[in-house]
Amino acid sequence: MDNQLHFVSTDYTSALKKQGYHIVGRHSAVKTCLWLNKSLRKEGVCYKSIFYGIQSHRCIQMTPVLNCNQSCRYCWRPIEIPVPEITELDSPSEIADWVIKEQLRLLTGYGGSKTTDMQKLKEAQNPKHVAISLIGEPTLYPYLPELINEFHKRHKTTFVVTNGTNPEMLKKINPTQLYMSLNAPDRETYIKTCNPMQEYWNKITESLKILQDTKTRTAIRVTLVKGLNMFNTIGYANLIKIANPDFVEVKAYMHLGYSRKRLSRDAMPLHSEVYDFAENIANALDYKIACDVEISRVVLLTKNGTIQRLCYS
Repeated sequence: MDNQLHFVSTDYTSALKKQGYHIVGRHSAVKTCLWLNKSLRKEGVCYKSIFYGIQSHRCIQMTPVLNCNQSCRYCWRPIEIPVPEITELDSPSEIADWVIKEQLRLLTGYGGSKTTDMQKLKEAQNPKHVAISLIGEPTLYPYLPELINEFHKRHKTTFVVTNGTNPEMLKKINPTQLYMSLNAPDRETYIKTCNPMQEYWNKITESLKILQDTKTRTAIRVTLVKGLNMFNTIGYANLIKIANPDFVEVKAYMHLGYSRKRLSRDAMPLHSEVYDFAENIANALDYKIACDVEISRVVLLTKNGTIQRLCYS
């Protein structure tokens, strides 16, 4: 596994800034998401709040790396722009401190707005959750276990989202919840959809086995793209069975960011289509539909059809 990290090139920095990313240190980034903005204005919350109890206004969205070993066609990031190599890494404690500091700085802009809920803004000053999923593949950061521990020491829960190409790292980490993207029912579709830098399909199936044995909460996320990977529900179900996850998210590709340069708007399935696809996967898995959020075009499957939300003080 190539674990080399990268400095951010001028072109890449410019592209990221246009999308609202804020570079932290040598190779990390943080960004306030749409749902944090909406939550602070009482305009709604992220589906993760509904599914898992994550408070959108108290969530930090970050990454310890900016590079990825896949170039997924549906990705809204600027994957076409190369990222030069580096060798010097920021420490986990530095990244944790810098990310929290930058999040708090970004929140200062909300104080002068008449639409801001001041009680929520006050709560947001004490973020309780870190989503390690913003951009890139977080398992490429060699000190990811230590970074997760740094956030936990600061009394924050963590979700890690991985593409499953680094099973050795998955054995080492213990986030509050571990997400793995599974965006193809077979190897051929995986290559067409994710454009991996190397042959990773066997690594992905190995990662599914690791999820089955991990002690943390686990989730499989399937992102559906019409005309690309939205077929063969049995194939998906057979792979998901290997992981035996607590949760399965079936979600539509969203026609956003740089993905609009690669895919047409027609590639974005309707919520009804996602729901039907998810229902077929659920039947094949003997899971049940626990919840769905139409505005995000996402359906949650669980083994008994119930939702298990995290609790925050």
